[in-house]
Amino acid sequence: MAAVPTPSDAPLRIGTRRSNLAVVQAEGIRDKLQKLVPGRSFEIVTLRPLGDRDKTTALYEMGVKNLWTFELEEKLVSGELDLVVHCLKDMPTALPETCELASIPTRDDPRDALIVKAGLPYTSLSTLPDGAVVGTSSVRRSAQLQRIYPSLKFANLRGNVETRLAKVDDPESEYTCMIMSAAGLQRVNLGHRINEYLQSSTGGMYHAVGQGALGLEIRRGDTKMHELLNQLADHQSTLACLAERSLLRTLEGGCSVPIGVETEWVESDTLHMRSIVVSLDGSESVREHVEARLSTAEEAELLGQQLAAKLVKAGAQTILDTIVINRPAKE
Repeated sequence: MAAVPTPSDAPLRIGTRRSNLAVVQAEGIRDKLQKLVPGRSFEIVTLRPLGDRDKTTALYEMGVKNLWTFELEEKLVSGELDLVVHCLKDMPTALPETCELASIPTRDDPRDALIVKAGLPYTSLSTLPDGAVVGTSSVRRSAQLQRIYPSLKFANLRGNVETRLAKVDDPESEYTCMIMSAAGLQRVNLGHRINEYLQSSTGGMYHAVGQGALGLEIRRGDTKMHELLNQLADHQSTLACLAERSLLRTLEGGCSVPIGVETEWVESDTLHMRSIVVSLDGSESVREHVEARLSTAEEAELLGQQLAAKLVKAGAQTILDTIVINRPAKE
């Protein structure tokens, strides 16, 4: 599809979700672009996609992989927007043919974080009492936590950062704590609420594919926009995230499948990649890792595929198939 031309004197229209976090992220990209093209004006356009309008249904029950993206993509393709700023973890690994992922800027902290209800004395997962209620709508998080802390309980928790925090802090609510991305809290100046950073070595948590990174999406074929946004791309962040997305795409998982990942540059050109696949109740899990020198997107894609193949060989496909078979059908 040919790019929809935008007059050079027209505002560059940046689309995003309506939450405070999404707007802050879009403003950050706008400010960086303003420095690259100081004579250009910019407009941030917000909307509430399906994933934001329905805040009560658990994500795994909604059964849609593009909850946060498809309505923004429609406006992008129609020419109402020139680019869309997404949390990369919310972007499906297979995009519409009319769109493309143009740039991945420098990634922020990819880890998950524990936030305890205000006034409670707990400081880490290991100090939570039996029966503590963890607020999350992520099966990746709940499955991994059940694997290590089977005495914990889980309750659906949806909404923007501030809404979730208010629900947890409410003295009348059932929540003892919640889990969310560290980057999300840090971007809206709430990093001081983090009680514990979670990773495989502390808390036993592997983060979501693409977590902590932003994805800048454009119309396919918009070469001018691609060239502009490419100036914001970070080489290492891009390769690591492309490898993670390749892993998820190969396993055919989505946000409602408990697949966690960690990537770490052990040298400037060598990426170490770990991943876990967990059954919904945490009783079964498979972990594998790979390491390779990377310099191109193609090599990153291959590394993700190699790790997926190792996970499947170790039994991950059986876990994923069981999840699909046992998932309630949507009416």
